[in-house]
Amino acid sequence: MKPRLLFVGRNRYRLPLDASLARKFDALGERFEVRVLASAPAGAPTGDAVFTLVPPFPVRPLDGLVFYLALPVRTARELRRFRPDAVVAQSAYEAAATLVARRLARVPARVVLDVHGDWRTSTRLYGARGRKLLAPIGDAVAAAAVRRADAVRTITGYTTELVRSYGVEPQDVFPAFMDLEPFTEPPVASLPTAPRALFIGVLEPYKNIDGLADAWRIAAPKLPGATLHIVGEGTRTDVVEQLLADVPGQTQWTRSLTTPEVAAALDAATCLVLPSRSEGMGRVVVEAFCRGRAVIGAGVGGIRDLVEDGANGLLVDPSSADDVAAALVRVLGDRGLAERLGAGALESSHAWRATPEQYADRLRSLVDASLQPRRERASTRSTARPS
Repeated sequence: MKPRLLFVGRNRYRLPLDASLARKFDALGERFEVRVLASAPAGAPTGDAVFTLVPPFPVRPLDGLVFYLALPVRTARELRRFRPDAVVAQSAYEAAATLVARRLARVPARVVLDVHGDWRTSTRLYGARGRKLLAPIGDAVAAAAVRRADAVRTITGYTTELVRSYGVEPQDVFPAFMDLEPFTEPPVASLPTAPRALFIGVLEPYKNIDGLADAWRIAAPKLPGATLHIVGEGTRTDVVEQLLADVPGQTQWTRSLTTPEVAAALDAATCLVLPSRSEGMGRVVVEAFCRGRAVIGAGVGGIRDLVEDGANGLLVDPSSADDVAAALVRVLGDRGLAERLGAGALESSHAWRATPEQYADRLRSLVDASLQPRRERASTRSTARPS
């Protein structure tokens, strides 16, 4: 009999699922009876037989706060209705809500916490400045969730050390499934003739878009003919707008791209630049590796688990615009170096390629391990009953 598994997170899903997510959930469906409590984009369907999705709150700045305040009640409702064996919580905040919901619903589901990054960035380096006021409360809630979850899974050495700092040892370490087919199927393109750096990410403080802008103001005059292409949107669009005004001939901005367009943008670039102040893993780094592109990455968080300085990219100090600028000048100004690092990047990509089935198998093993103590207790009670 397949275990019942409920996923709880703020991930936004658009129904029907695209081919990539459909493959992932098909693989999960072969190993579990699956339900998902998450969120939906504005105007999109809010559910089907598997998904229960919360539409955005009309006042956008309050969307996250309202989602998390209501999450314990919503999760308790799903626990009573679905009666899962285990719940996979997509961050420490979801885990905290699920632990409360478990008490409300009186359903003994095991809580498995997925740690994809440093949850503290959501109150310190993301969104409106007012979020910082919630940091002490968020930190306390998250710390309690990490310590009280029945199992914890991390994705990189960085996230493992983060969890260990709270006195908890992860049950397993493996990355989430990434559909890399759009980045691995087309033949790898040669580097473009004109040097070009590419940034892809949300325009939020934790991505250090302001530091990148300062670095480009330093690097651009030393790289005539070179371009910085920024892809993303967020609360710091003002930084990009000012950079376009300051360095108009060497800066390009695209608000969003589809997955095939991201692959094409990587092919049109000499390197990816990701100078984040904090980063759990950085999926776009793996995507760049798959396209044979070097990565200029901040020496922080999960980026250090991916980028090997001098082998598949360069590590930089995100607090130093001069350091980021110097790396941009090195890679964009030396095609031979960019090609050598790009070859190393392509070789590095193979370690991160996994099928949906392999991911689902690892998750099944983790869930089974989290359920084992309960099964052992049930077996002991059954054996102890008088005949």
